[in-house]
Amino acid sequence: MSQHPTLKKSSSVGAKRNVLKRFERVKLIQSRGEWKKGQSAVGLPKTKPDA
Repeated sequence: MSQHPTLKKSSSVGAKRNVLKRFERVKLIQSRGEWKKGQSAVGLPKTKPDA
């Protein structure tokens, strides 16, 4: 009996993610110079990861 394809281990472990975690978004916004000192990390604008 074979295993369903959705249950198999993903071979694309190092694939590019299209969703960033909050700390990654803060870091990206800081590197772009859009971060204001004392700004809250809640309610951040949507950001696309750098290629």
